[in-house]
Amino acid sequence: MEKLKTMTSLHSQSCSECGITFKGRRDKKYCSDQCRALYHNRHRKNKNNFVDDVNKVLIRNRSILSTFNPTGKARVPRALLASQGFDFSYFTSIHTNRKGERYFYCYDHGYLPVEKDDYILVIKTEASN
Repeated sequence: MEKLKTMTSLHSQSCSECGITFKGRRDKKYCSDQCRALYHNRHRKNKNNFVDDVNKVLIRNRSILSTFNPTGKARVPRALLASQGFDFSYFTSIHTNRKGERYFYCYDHGYLPVEKDDYILVIKTEASN
């Protein structure tokens, strides 16, 4: 009987999210489901900030490429892409063709550096995978 009493007794502790003192099981960390969700969402968000930031750059790069390449193939100067905020250090993959040319892709939109600081823009199709 004494063992059952100690297992069901409530302990006073502080909520890990808001700091409010509450009574509950010894292993309970939060005063409510709302505080539990807030705590975990905040910590999950902090862990994913880097991934989210990189993805935003990649999505912006893809959007810029698609703006200047509506037909599937185009040639644009590097300065034009850079003026729109294109970040050349972020891409999702590299494809090297038989000639040894390296295409850089942001998802399905790619670019090939060519002479005079120009770029050939392409769109990856299922056949080119």
